[in-house]
Amino acid sequence: MSGKSAHESGTSPVADDAAQDETLDEPQDKTARAQQESQAPTSEGPGDSSSASDAAEQSEGASTPDGADQPEKLDATGTPGSAGKPSAKGTSRRAMFTGAGLGAALAGLAGVAGGRAWEASRRPEEAILTTYPFRGDHQAGITTPAQDNMFTAAFDVSATDVEELKTLLSEWAVAAEQMTAGELIGGQPSSNKQLPPKDTGEAWGYKPNGLTITFGVGKGLFVDADGKDRFGLAAKMPAVLKEGMPSFAGDQLHAAQSDGDLLIQACSNDAQVCVHAIRNLTRIAFGTATLRWSQVGYGRTSSTSVDQETPRNLFGFKDGTNNIKAEDSTDQLNEHLWVQKGDDAAAAWMTGGTYYVARRIRMLAEIWDRLRLIEQEQTMGRDKRYGAPLSITNPTKSSEEFTAVDYKAKDDKGETLVPADAHIAVVSPEQNQGRRMLRRGYNYTDGSDSLGQLQTGLFFIAFVRDPRTNFYPILDRMTKSDALQEYLKHEASALFAIPPGIKEGDTMVAASLFS
Repeated sequence: MSGKSAHESGTSPVADDAAQDETLDEPQDKTARAQQESQAPTSEGPGDSSSASDAAEQSEGASTPDGADQPEKLDATGTPGSAGKPSAKGTSRRAMFTGAGLGAALAGLAGVAGGRAWEASRRPEEAILTTYPFRGDHQAGITTPAQDNMFTAAFDVSATDVEELKTLLSEWAVAAEQMTAGELIGGQPSSNKQLPPKDTGEAWGYKPNGLTITFGVGKGLFVDADGKDRFGLAAKMPAVLKEGMPSFAGDQLHAAQSDGDLLIQACSNDAQVCVHAIRNLTRIAFGTATLRWSQVGYGRTSSTSVDQETPRNLFGFKDGTNNIKAEDSTDQLNEHLWVQKGDDAAAAWMTGGTYYVARRIRMLAEIWDRLRLIEQEQTMGRDKRYGAPLSITNPTKSSEEFTAVDYKAKDDKGETLVPADAHIAVVSPEQNQGRRMLRRGYNYTDGSDSLGQLQTGLFFIAFVRDPRTNFYPILDRMTKSDALQEYLKHEASALFAIPPGIKEGDTMVAASLFS
């Protein structure tokens, strides 16, 4: 990168890895160990050896009695009971469909589906059988441990009658609760074969795979483009939505891929389970709301639990080390994540909710890949191998990733080891008056463009109590002074209010908005 000095003494010996170990350090966290164990030969569970997996795959084509492939029921607590044990065929590799109806989004999924489905056949049983409660004080899919896959969709409401809107939100609640429990929508298919089934069926026989479905509402649900009240809800519009997201330096946003009236985020440990959720909820919305944009994501780019290892972004670096975790104190979560009583008098219904901000950020991979290692590390502010901050001159283990950054540390030439424009120096909480957000982004790859360059990058997602204080100032600094910006293009943006959780007795999504 032009104009950046090279502090050769401040980097790790990654470039010399050929003379050292050929692999990175052994994973230390529970998730990584489970993944390793699931790939080892074993006689139990769906993570069997390849021969067992292949045998199960062959068995899929055999005829079975009606209902034999029905998803197992879960107990009242939302955890697998005796009926939730894996079937004999386990989770074999599945051919992913390209489907119609969701257009380019499903086509984009096809690029990663085969590999993800193959991986699923060796995934630890726990990840396959996991369920998360659909009802509670907060919606699932926020502090929930980040799953492997994401499919997000935004909708424009075409209906003009508030009762039609409420009917849609009620039907979505029923369907989402069934799907997150690993059940078919509407239960068993109708015996009348002249009627279309209530469930599309592509997840028939699949386990829950930790599916979460999170709903949000946008500014367009309250007022139209002229500011006219649409459904009698304008007086309840949060100030955050009313003000909207400001413009930032270098924005190249596509309006058709930004914002919307309603939001659905589906996350799961199986890509096809995500597709099944969005596909069915889209179908239910027919006649009331239309799909505005959608985004498939794979490979989480942040950890939301202390049990998860910090993943690598598509530039090959660990990013988001200082992310909010579900295990953080209640005081921390209330300060930075959950809307509190009194935050917005007009939007008291948002208490216990949060705000969703997203940025589709294309990563210029071809340019980045030609940078010298030292330039890559100085741009990020971290060692590429271990994720340690560059203030550690010779990191040797992955635990050093969590060492506090010394922004004043200098090399023997008096040069600051962590450049002032390095990514971590610009966006870290300690450099931004302690501001924090819960990051929950995913990688995306949508093939290549007309020039043969990868259309790949980060679908950045953050949940915050108030983006005006905990997100906009950080993004503003990043777009103006972060060295990483040279290799990024901000192509889309979204802002939604995420209502509090769907509580027992609630019959619809965002019930508090209509109470």
